[in-house]
Amino acid sequence: MIVYSATKAEFSEHVVTNQIEDVILAGFRSQFGHGTSPSEIESWNNSLQYMKNALDLAAIPDDAGVAIEYQIPLTSKRVDFILSGLNGDERETVVIVELKQWQEVGATPKDAIVKTALGGSLREVTHPSYQAWTYAALIRDFNVEVQDGGISLFPCAYLHNCTEPSSVKSTFYSEHTAKAPVFVRRDTDLLSDFIRQHVRYGDKTKILYRIENGELRPSKSLADHLASLLKGNREFEMIDDQKVVYETALDLALKAQNGRKQVLLIEGGPGTGKSVMAINLLVDLTNRQFVAQYVSRNAAPRAVYESRLTGTITKSRVTNLFKGSGVYVNTSPDDLDCLIVDEAHRLNEKSGLFRNEGENQIEEIIRAAKFSVFFLDQDQRVTLRDIGNREEIRKWAREAGAELTEQKLESQFRCNGSDGYLAWINSALQIERTAHSTLDKIDFEVRVLDSPTELWEEIENLNRINKKSRVVAGYCWDWKGKKDPEIKDVVIPEHDFAMKWNLDRDGSLWLVSPDSVSEIGCIHTCQGLELDYVGVIIGEDFVIRDGRVVSDASKRSRQDSSVHGYKKMLRENPSEAKSLADMVIKNTYRTLMTRGQKGCYIFCVDEETNDYFKSFVA
Repeated sequence: MIVYSATKAEFSEHVVTNQIEDVILAGFRSQFGHGTSPSEIESWNNSLQYMKNALDLAAIPDDAGVAIEYQIPLTSKRVDFILSGLNGDERETVVIVELKQWQEVGATPKDAIVKTALGGSLREVTHPSYQAWTYAALIRDFNVEVQDGGISLFPCAYLHNCTEPSSVKSTFYSEHTAKAPVFVRRDTDLLSDFIRQHVRYGDKTKILYRIENGELRPSKSLADHLASLLKGNREFEMIDDQKVVYETALDLALKAQNGRKQVLLIEGGPGTGKSVMAINLLVDLTNRQFVAQYVSRNAAPRAVYESRLTGTITKSRVTNLFKGSGVYVNTSPDDLDCLIVDEAHRLNEKSGLFRNEGENQIEEIIRAAKFSVFFLDQDQRVTLRDIGNREEIRKWAREAGAELTEQKLESQFRCNGSDGYLAWINSALQIERTAHSTLDKIDFEVRVLDSPTELWEEIENLNRINKKSRVVAGYCWDWKGKKDPEIKDVVIPEHDFAMKWNLDRDGSLWLVSPDSVSEIGCIHTCQGLELDYVGVIIGEDFVIRDGRVVSDASKRSRQDSSVHGYKKMLRENPSEAKSLADMVIKNTYRTLMTRGQKGCYIFCVDEETNDYFKSFVA
């Protein structure tokens, strides 16, 4: 998605006539359905004057292409400035420029991390060369036209207000500046030479149009690349806040070896890269001779990851790397170097088959490791027993005398990188009021179907592409076929629809089982994992009456462990029980509706509720 697209001549005219920020803002509103901050508008006005000067100095032809604020497919990241054309050999080229208004930049001892003044304080951020290079890598990864069309990408960074380049050009960052050179205020001639080297002639082949409308490759799946990761290959490049958080984690791991116990709390929504970072940390720390383990309460991610390693790593070593959250009840203090807890919102108090072991899984994990990392999304707590939240982690870090560091992840890779879609879900499920109450301008496929049969047929067709589309549902039907595979579980008579819950033989591997598209999954077999397209059947536990959500935990199956204890809680404290159950039900559907990277198809058993969701799509 490109907010502003023009020829170099048109761009120059917009800058000279002081229209550029108004034209970009109009395009921004047209594409996203809302405006942006005054600071970003001011940055367009300031930075683009400097870019015009550089293009003029380079004598770039008037018919070269200019794009501003290009949103990278399947992410929420935007490229500041793109120039397209032909080089001296008349080959198609694109120059990517990351623009920064920073006046001063300081070095840090962390890879690809610098510090600068932002938002009234000194903050650690990614080096602009690293940022530009990773953006180019993402475009190359996702866009077929770039990969197969022979379009070459050349990234760079331009800090037009920076007068002291020693830090940003330090040899410590040479690996990154070699891939994407960085230019400062007095380097206009050098920037111009770089641009002129790659764009000598105009964009005669509609390069920008082809990139924007090019076919997208399926995005990378963590499970599919796990074996390669454990061999030390770089399958996923950390971008922006991911890189800052990752380098902070490595730094704290080292600090914990020589001093005070460390706890790192990382919060991020769906698709912000929590699991990718967790696995990368596991690999990196293991390669550095740390005793590290990946921990999750939910068995599905562990089972999928372990299954992908069959034949590439011994079972005993796999077992030592991936653990459930309840195994640290009797672990000695500081017995492990690092515990990396994915889906920390799913942690429980008690452990064991009968939930009669230990006192608190958060406390046990912090006690067992010198350094513990908690990846958290509070809006994915989906059972009454889930205790993982920021206050609980803060409390046990204090109790342990640990130093607590808190970080947030904003970069979005699921739901086509659409923060607007995530905000719409929160609004539609009435979790919170957001600015996105409609699906207008949201770059993510959402459809509401008239029958569960139609939903399943659509998902089955999409699954033929790469086996990464599935149907899931709220746990509102008993699992009658657990012992008898011939029995259909999810039965909706009025639509003559009957399908089986995920079969017991696949267990936690349901999501990646080749034939599982013929079954329906639930929250327990898909949380923490990702699909291309997800079909969601919303049961009678979530209905709309007169425009308002009415949730009812009693409509859940009696076999659903998510709401075990609800009746007792309802007797003892009705208000708290209903509030907690309402949160669990809404979070369940929020989680199910964010499993897809490209689209979500919806069918609601209740007709009024289906009409409610259809009104958004219409």
